[in-house]
Amino acid sequence: MTDATTHLGEITYTREWDAPRELVFACMTTPDHLTHFWGPVGVSTPLENITIDLRPGGVFETIMVNDADGAEFPMHGVYVEIVESEKLVWSEADIEGGMTTSIVFTDLGGGRCRTVAHQTNVPEMFRTPEAQAGMQTSFDRMAAYLATL
Repeated sequence: MTDATTHLGEITYTREWDAPRELVFACMTTPDHLTHFWGPVGVSTPLENITIDLRPGGVFETIMVNDADGAEFPMHGVYVEIVESEKLVWSEADIEGGMTTSIVFTDLGGGRCRTVAHQTNVPEMFRTPEAQAGMQTSFDRMAAYLATL
């Protein structure tokens, strides 16, 4: 299940996963996992293009690569808050207005969890239906990857 709601400058994505909360959190915070699904269909994020320093003030950097033409899409975030297996917050100061992403991980029992990702100061280009569809494909890729673990 995936749901996305959009408000002026904000987007919330809710997704339920057939995986334990601790594993979903690990997949979102470990380069060896992220390389399998970070980015929409049509891009790859090679392991060497992922830097994670999982602590408040630490960096979260990725460079996605377009599979068709090799174009690169860098992302530079700084972790603001980390609560192991419960919450991740990072800010991307490079994006106009400083976009912030907060993800809350909820244990649903039975080896399932829900994530609610809330983004604020989201530029218009990331609020388009196409951009949101791209985010959904990344979640779909993550679900398929989780099923292999």
